[in-house]
Formats: sequence, structure tokens, C-alpha cells
Amino acid sequence: MRISPTRQGPQSGPSVAEIIDSHISGSGSPTRTAGRVADAIDARGDDGVWLSTVPRDQLLAAAAELESRPGARGLPLYGVPFGVKDSIDVAGVPTTLSCPDFAYVAEKTAPAVQRLLDAGALYVGKTNLDQFATGLNGTRTPYTIPRSVYGNEMISGGSSSGSALAVALGQVPFAVATDTAGSGRVPAALNGVVGYKPSRGLISAVGLVPACKSLDCITLMAGCVDDVDRVMAVLAAVDDADPWSRPAGPAWGGDRLRVGLPPVDELEFFGDEQMREAHLAFRNRLSHMEMPTPIDVVDVSLGPFLAAGELLYAGPWVAERLVVFGTFLAEHPDSIHPVVRDILRSGLDYTAVDAFTAMQRLQDLKGVAAQTWRGIDVLVVPTIGRTFTVEEVLAEPIAANTALGHYTHFGNLLDLMGVAVPQGHTADGRPHSAMLLGNALTDDAALGLAAALLDEPRPHAPVGVDTATGAPIPS
Repeated sequence: MRISPTRQGPQSGPSVAEIIDSHISGSGSPTRTAGRVADAIDARGDDGVWLSTVPRDQLLAAAAELESRPGARGLPLYGVPFGVKDSIDVAGVPTTLSCPDFAYVAEKTAPAVQRLLDAGALYVGKTNLDQFATGLNGTRTPYTIPRSVYGNEMISGGSSSGSALAVALGQVPFAVATDTAGSGRVPAALNGVVGYKPSRGLISAVGLVPACKSLDCITLMAGCVDDVDRVMAVLAAVDDADPWSRPAGPAWGGDRLRVGLPPVDELEFFGDEQMREAHLAFRNRLSHMEMPTPIDVVDVSLGPFLAAGELLYAGPWVAERLVVFGTFLAEHPDSIHPVVRDILRSGLDYTAVDAFTAMQRLQDLKGVAAQTWRGIDVLVVPTIGRTFTVEEVLAEPIAANTALGHYTHFGNLLDLMGVAVPQGHTADGRPHSAMLLGNALTDDAALGLAAALLDEPRPHAPVGVDTATGAPIPS
């Protein structure tokens, strides 16, 4: 794919820290921040980012109420605006999953969102997604198809397309997203922001309409790792109502960080030579960077990881989507996006024997992958191997989507955490993103490396750890 060499990219909005500092110092206020956000959204019009937003007068009223609330200035996210992917419930707001006929008005707010509200954050609205969170490209929606901030008709990625764009456009400093097969990392890569998929269970998934409940994970889009740390200090908590919930792992405390790099001949860029060159240049920099924690580079094979990823859509996990959407598929097939409908129908072809065969195969691959993690702390791969235009995806929807998920499909199947980290551009101005993967509950090591790659100090406590005591944050 060739595009104009004119580089576009994320529009730098204020970070969480900058917003809070302005609110506390008096140089800004929650109402002024709310007004800025409303103005920015209005100026863009219908660009496919938001499916619904809080009306301007209500947003300003919520900000004013926050300002007048006793003790609010001491809240950790005082007046910080955020968006929520429209597969996650907010009380009184329609949850559409980008399918108007499926929509319902939520009665309760998802616990993760409620924790943000309780911490003083300001809910702005619901962001666009691939319908039923089925896709990695952002085109599977009956609403306006969003485009990457890099322009030239490049896809925004999905399924959390709107969440990534809301951050990349500088409208909100962070947005709540989800990631089953890469939905929180691929759009982050295509829009030049940080996409953090924590270890599953660190954030409660109650109130999320499941795509594949055994794999789903609530995630974050943000402009920097510090924003991730600040928001995760609020979000990470055990929820007894979520059977996958678990406490955060320990803070990273090693003397040397062992970074796994696959052999170059195991990397796939789908014919995109400029993306290949950008990633190899990044690997060279990584190998020679002076880091706060010294790095040891270790050669590792991607074989078991990629083999696990192939099970996701070429195996029976696609049938899990029918647990939630099967009845709707049977009763309202014409209400479903054609590509999503075909994917859902393919789940009907699998048997219980297929499911157990795949589960046993996955367990074998987990055992092989576990041996890899004994020798490394973080695995580094491209987030995506190439970019696509909207036209290219519409012409080859399945093949393009498969390529986009090449490095992400295996993440939740193997119980890994991951963070997509923007690392500059290709020679023709497209975004390049590296993905840092860690074994379950080793989030702090990967986030520390991500911060170093972005040349960020990391003054706050690791994910899920109380800043005052160093103990895991209680539920």
C-alpha cells in the first residue's frame, strides 16, 4: 500500500496528569474541560468515533456538580473525561454493540465504569466498534466507518475503533475498550496511541456484553503509560461477581529484563516492506538502548504462539459467540452486518468433539509456551504486520482481518497480557507499533519497558498496587 508521505497522526491532548493539575491549580476546571471536549466532538461532526454522547448541557452540569461536591478535588481522576466502548453498560444509556436492532437501555453501570465515576472521572459517551465486537478493522458497522488519524483512507482498526480514535484525536485522555482477539491493540497501533490489554481478570468484565466470555478482557486506550498507571490504580480490583476476576501480580523487581525476540524469518509483514524495515530498525534500537533496567535479548520461536492464534477463528471458539448472539442470529439475521452474520453462522458447524479437540490442543500449546516464559520476561513482536485502507478491507474482509490479528489472536487464548506501544513511522508516514507481551500477571514488567520505549518516567505505583502501602488494591 502506498500513501502520501505527508505525515498525520495523533493530536496531542492533555494527559490525565495535566488535566488533574489544571483542575487543582485553578488554571482549568472540570466545566472548562467538559466544554473543550464538547467543542472538539462538535467540530468533527459525524466521523464514526462516537455512537452516543452526553448532551453538552448535561455534560457541563455533571462537571459543575463534581466541582461543587465536597471532597471531590481529592479524587484520583477529578474531572478527567473518558469514553466507553458501546459494548459496556452505562445505566440509562443504550448499549448497541453497533447493531441498532440489538440495542437495549442498560439498567446498571458496569462496575469498571462505576469505579471511574466514583474516582471523579467524567463520562462523555459511547464509542464505535465492529458490530458485536467481531472484527479487527473498524468497517463492520452500520454507522459511519471511522478512519485512522493518519488519513489516506486508512482503517482505524477494531473492534475498539472509536475508543482509539477518541484518544488519538485528543478528545479524551483515555477510553475504555475491550480485547478478545486484539480489539484493543490493533486500533491503538493504527492510531499511534498506547493500547493496554491487562492480564484477564484485573478489570471486572461484569456489564460487558460478551463476544467470547472465556476470552474477553476490558482494556484501555491512552496517550501514555502514566495515564494507564493512573487509571489502572482505580480499575484494578477483585470482583466476586466476575468468575475470571483475580488480583494483580507483583511489581517487577528483577535486576535484568529478559526480552524475547523471534527470528526475523518468523516475522510476517504480508508484503509490506516499509513496515518490515521500520520494525527491524526498532529491534535494532531496542537491542542497543540504555535502559533503567539492563536488557538481555533472548531468541525465541513464535511457533506455539501462532499455532494457538490459529485456533481462534479456524476453531470452535467462534461458536462461543452464539451463546449471546445465537438467538438474535436466528430471529433477526437481516439486522446483522453481512460479514459478522457469516462469521456467526460458521460457529454452527462445530461439534462438541471439535471443541474438546481444540481445548486439548490449546493446553498442549500452553505447555510449550510456558517453557518459553521460563527464559524471558517480555516478548516483543509487531502489533500489526501491515496497514490497510477501508477499500482494501471491504474487498477482502476475512483475509485482511486475519492479517491484522496475526500477532494478537493468541494473546487471551494463552492467558497473556499485552501493550501496543507507538514507535514512530514507516518511511511513507504510516504508524509503526511494537507489542510487548507478558505472561499472566506480569503486567508491570511490560509496562515498565513500554514507558522506557516512550522515554517516559514512571513515578506511580505499578498496576494494581496501592501507592501508599505497596499492597494490592482491594476490591
